[in-house]
Amino acid sequence: ELLERVKKGGGENAILRHTQRNKKVFVRERLRLLLDHEDFLELSPLAGLEMPYGDVPAAGCLTGIGRICGVWCVFIASDATVKGGTIYPIGVKKQLRAQEIAMENRLLSVHLVDSGGAFLPLQSELFPDKLHGGRIFYNEAIMSAMGIPQVAVVCGSCVAGGAYVPTMAEESVIIDKIGTLFLAGPPLVKAATGEDVSPEDLGGARLHSQVSGCSDHFAPSEEEAYECIRNVVSTLNCDPVPGGDREPDSPLYSPEELLGLAPLGYSCTLPVKLILSRLLDGSRFQEFKATYGTTLVTGFGHVEGHLVGIVASNGELAHNAALKGSHFVQLCGQRGIPILFLQNTAPQPAGPASISQAEAHSNRLKAQASMMAAVACAAVPKITIVIGGCFGSDSYAMCGRSFSPNFLFLWPNARVALVDSRHLPTVPPAGDWTGEELELKQLKAKLEEESSAFYSSARLWDDGIILPQDTRKV
Repeated sequence: ELLERVKKGGGENAILRHTQRNKKVFVRERLRLLLDHEDFLELSPLAGLEMPYGDVPAAGCLTGIGRICGVWCVFIASDATVKGGTIYPIGVKKQLRAQEIAMENRLLSVHLVDSGGAFLPLQSELFPDKLHGGRIFYNEAIMSAMGIPQVAVVCGSCVAGGAYVPTMAEESVIIDKIGTLFLAGPPLVKAATGEDVSPEDLGGARLHSQVSGCSDHFAPSEEEAYECIRNVVSTLNCDPVPGGDREPDSPLYSPEELLGLAPLGYSCTLPVKLILSRLLDGSRFQEFKATYGTTLVTGFGHVEGHLVGIVASNGELAHNAALKGSHFVQLCGQRGIPILFLQNTAPQPAGPASISQAEAHSNRLKAQASMMAAVACAAVPKITIVIGGCFGSDSYAMCGRSFSPNFLFLWPNARVALVDSRHLPTVPPAGDWTGEELELKQLKAKLEEESSAFYSSARLWDDGIILPQDTRKV
């Protein structure tokens, strides 16, 4: 339901104004005109959902990954139906994450710009700091130096910061009558000089194509602009994705059943191999150290034809399990095999009550530290899926966000927090609490709210919530 709401952008009235009064194509239709087909992985679609600017995300932009002429591309597309496409703090964060993905994976970047620039009332949250709006332009320069192509379409108003994105791209297209490019628009000219000037005369398509040279291609319509960009991509000398010789085998057990296997609790009573059998091609899994450290499952399999190493929670990350994890992650690093982490943290064991238990805890700590080092240093692509709980140190050893997986996705039932609120002491059910009990109750409620998948995804702590049954495809 939330994803469907997001697809409506700024709402029906805003879309009507965008498409009928302003004669523009809606952002999602723009992508359909550009992409080879409709397979498009939208990144962090719920970013900004809980922010107090209405019922829709305040990001004002849509990011994702798809293909043009067989070439994988990262897309950063303004949604002008949300606050005129102006850039909010969460929108800056979303664009920076898309650029990070482009740099890590050397993917062509495509910008569809229709933006009023920075949202001025929040300028202190999106302008001055290192990872604020200016970093977008810095990244564009760095990506050019890295040889990563960037192209842009000026498909609406591009004001202030929004004007630098297409002018720093390698090639840009501007659309007649609807594309405009200027640092300050006609209202500011009027205020400063008293002069009345039209957007077209100040920064329209013909001016920038014929006079300023800010744009490289003139397009009479949106449809022709996107066809032009497809032609540009075909001349960038990027290698298209090789076609597979044959379709990969489907799992023996339906991926649709993952919806019923998503853990509601985090006690790890669900054997993780039930999930693997619905993720891997042909349900084939070559397990590594099958009978050692069994609370962590490791091994090799294929997902959609791609060989991957699997590291999956199957209980407490104990000493032997962490040692096994270190060994297996290092193997994947040596062989250049990407790693898929499936996180579902077990309840934390009780504190040590004896010297021998304290020694066991110390050994476990050392083994987990070794696994963290192996995960951090493995120079292979890493994708993390939180299928249940993601709590405490398990997040680090299992390649949580702070360990920079290439992508991190959550199932809707996922919980992400330092501690599981259900492990805190219980509060008496009656209403006559002491001050400490009331404080504990409030803390538990706060932790419960802040650990939900939706709280995480709204703040861009991940790359999006995905439905369990779509995991193979994603």
